[in-house]
Amino acid sequence: MIKGNQNNSSSGWAESEFGIVNFGDKRLSKRLLKIADSFANSPECSINRACDDWHQSKAAYRFFQNDAVSERKILDSHITKTIERAKNYPTILAIQDTSYISYKNHKKTEGLGIIAARVRSKTTNFQTHGLVMHTTFAVTTEGLPIGLLDQKISSRPLLDETVKELKKRSHNIALPIEEKESMRWIESLEHSNNYPDLKNAKVVTVCDREADIYDLFEVASTNQCPFVVRARQDRTVNKTSIYSKKSGEKLWDLVSGSPCRGEIQVTIPARDNKPKRTATLEVRFDHFVMNPPKNNVKRKTRTLPDLKLNAVYVIEQSPPLGEEPMNWMLLTNIDINNFEEAVEKIQWYCLRWRIEIFHKILKSGFKVEECRLGAADRLVRFLTIMSVIAWRIFFITLVARESPDLPCSFLLANEEWNVLYTKIHHTKHYPETPPTIKEAVKWIAQLGGFLARKNDGEPGPITLWRGWKRLVDLAEGWNLALS
Repeated sequence: MIKGNQNNSSSGWAESEFGIVNFGDKRLSKRLLKIADSFANSPECSINRACDDWHQSKAAYRFFQNDAVSERKILDSHITKTIERAKNYPTILAIQDTSYISYKNHKKTEGLGIIAARVRSKTTNFQTHGLVMHTTFAVTTEGLPIGLLDQKISSRPLLDETVKELKKRSHNIALPIEEKESMRWIESLEHSNNYPDLKNAKVVTVCDREADIYDLFEVASTNQCPFVVRARQDRTVNKTSIYSKKSGEKLWDLVSGSPCRGEIQVTIPARDNKPKRTATLEVRFDHFVMNPPKNNVKRKTRTLPDLKLNAVYVIEQSPPLGEEPMNWMLLTNIDINNFEEAVEKIQWYCLRWRIEIFHKILKSGFKVEECRLGAADRLVRFLTIMSVIAWRIFFITLVARESPDLPCSFLLANEEWNVLYTKIHHTKHYPETPPTIKEAVKWIAQLGGFLARKNDGEPGPITLWRGWKRLVDLAEGWNLALS
């Protein structure tokens, strides 16, 4: 259920999300609103096509080139609105993930970093250029995305090394976590849990296997920040001493050996050319002590604590022919005393797929990797705005499923739902009261090619923004006719 006041109509959303941005120049703030509106109406288009004319396009390019335009200020304005939405819910999932934005064909773009590398010969290496985007996505426990809580877009330094030096670099684990790229997971966890207006909400950090880091678990446990993280390492746990070779046991052996507490069904989304399917999973859980790793450099300056954690283990016993069985080990510092509490953590982790869809909207739908702005700092400003627009499209997609009986005026201005109704129903007349949001979203999707047949399911975000573009054009023609 949607809680709190919202302003999501196409005529007011940009002002709502970016209205408090202050660049020190009112003209820049006004330009931000115009750019956001133009890009939201044509998110898949180039800057030239999204803007109305060359004058507007030129103003947009100058905006992205202006050093006074801070992507942090743009993001902070949106985060303020995200927090306003989030504080109406008792529990919010802060889902973290990293995506790599590739600009491999943009040879002349300045400031890009390495996002992939492979050796070509004994003395050279091939590097793919791009940006690293690490996002924290706020999602309700029912699965409704309500905005970004944090985002950092950066470029790694390019490598100029021999093969031998590359190998040495890739195996360098002797650095403190603060000097590693992995620190982004900890920083985002701290940011998500330090907003004063969310002090009455439980903010649960949810991450995939890349966040399976002792330092993150220590920071979270010390600061009482709840988390659910999928395990990557089959550690030795419950050791009586870090020097004892005989004590302790492997994590997987411990939890998989505990009794099955029940079964649940989980929907696995389509990916890697594999169709969506439903998996039946056995559920097990247990508690354990995570001992600090021997090679953690912080041991030189202080004693690292043992961490009391819980693990939920799910495994699919009878996968379809040719499919790998689902097999997750989830780690958490939240107490688990029964089957229902274990299932809750599994359901929270399943919602991690929301952020993958968010990235798909950005890259496959909006085609942000095709943008040519000539410099990395300009691309970062562009990506920040497009990230908020991607969230909004995703929100609109899911809000019809979450609150189908809301009036469509929650999302649409009067002229928009008026022209939408007349277009779909082939009539000159429209009702006095707005249709429901579920009806309106289905009609918008039909404008984007959704057939709305009995077994077609719900429209996806890509289809929806195609329809949204058509609706914007129809509404513009409607207003011109009335004037």
